[in-house]
Amino acid sequence: MSSQTASGHGVREETLRRLERPLPAWLVPLLTLLALVGTAGFLILVRGASHARAWRAFHVNWLYWTGLSQAGILFAATQVISKSRWSHSLRRIAEASAAFLPISFVLFLVLWLGRSQIFPWINAPVEEWPKSLWLRDWFAFGRVGVGLLFMYGLSFWFVRDSLRADVATGEELARIEARLARLAPGLVVTYAVVMSIVAFDFIMSLAPHWLSNLLGAYFFMAAWLMGLMTLALTTIFWRRHLGLESLVTPKVLHDLGKLCFGFTVFWAYLFFSQFIVIWYGNMPEETSFMMLRIAAQPWRPIGILMVILVFVIPFWGLMGVVPKKTPAILGTFAVISLVGLWLDRWVFVVPSIAQGATRAPLGWPELFVTAGFAGLWGLAHVWFAQRYPIVSPRLLTRIEEEGAGHH
Repeated sequence: MSSQTASGHGVREETLRRLERPLPAWLVPLLTLLALVGTAGFLILVRGASHARAWRAFHVNWLYWTGLSQAGILFAATQVISKSRWSHSLRRIAEASAAFLPISFVLFLVLWLGRSQIFPWINAPVEEWPKSLWLRDWFAFGRVGVGLLFMYGLSFWFVRDSLRADVATGEELARIEARLARLAPGLVVTYAVVMSIVAFDFIMSLAPHWLSNLLGAYFFMAAWLMGLMTLALTTIFWRRHLGLESLVTPKVLHDLGKLCFGFTVFWAYLFFSQFIVIWYGNMPEETSFMMLRIAAQPWRPIGILMVILVFVIPFWGLMGVVPKKTPAILGTFAVISLVGLWLDRWVFVVPSIAQGATRAPLGWPELFVTAGFAGLWGLAHVWFAQRYPIVSPRLLTRIEEEGAGHH
């Protein structure tokens, strides 16, 4: 590849030609198999003796995959706000996660069926005012549902306009881009508010007497980190499959890797900030939540493993320049981080519900349910990529005009 092509000249035509390449023959069957096996496993577990465990795994995965998907759209919104040029080749890949949001809302409605197995205050109502009013199943699901509908509506509006901008010209294109610039800040604020409500109602309420003002920020920033790590993986996949090395250059991977590294550190900062305030406050209703996870068996080993996978390994692994620029290394640490972030959701949910367990309920049931969610998410991503260019033609033109490959 000549230096002229790498700098942007001819990139649009070459990339559009490459986008027509069909998907690997094994991809859709594999994702379908995961979705079917996961769904069948969940239905079998729900009808058996492990029904409570199945619903808890469902709850953990709904939190995980919903946050991951919404964070992808948030990434695109932040790039519009900051007017970034380096991410032109990545923005549509991030927007593809919008395809999972309708599935997320359907699964949210399914969660209602297992609410008595997840929320302890349904079977043992809290009598303390005003929690006795706030912690009612119809009220909790109602406010979360309204928040999700509003956030998902803004997300679809944003992604729809982004897609429409690909075929618009002149004044129409200018109007669409101006609307995107207005939608993006609102989407960011809505994300912070709605995801905080989800954290308070679907995590903190599992331990009704525990309070943490920081949990909302911790929850949505962990989801943001999930979105970045997932974007790294999907970018590496499309880069390799479509041969986009001249477009998604090592410099672009380096910039994305710096974001992954930086927010890994920020995750640790939020985690420690929550821990240190509870530790020094030494209030029983707060310390009981933390001590259950860091000192009590069987939860302690998993809590420690979670910190190692989310922070310790990615921090040391992504500190240098070469790992961020190398797809295989960046992808490996992204997978490690995503596994740790799944454990993060599990650690915050399950010990509150199954405090008396002698063994950590973590094994095949959780793996089956997670496989089902992963298959559904992957199929949604592929569905989007088969219908819309996975790299925006409009932004490809910008790359040529602005020379974004060299910043």
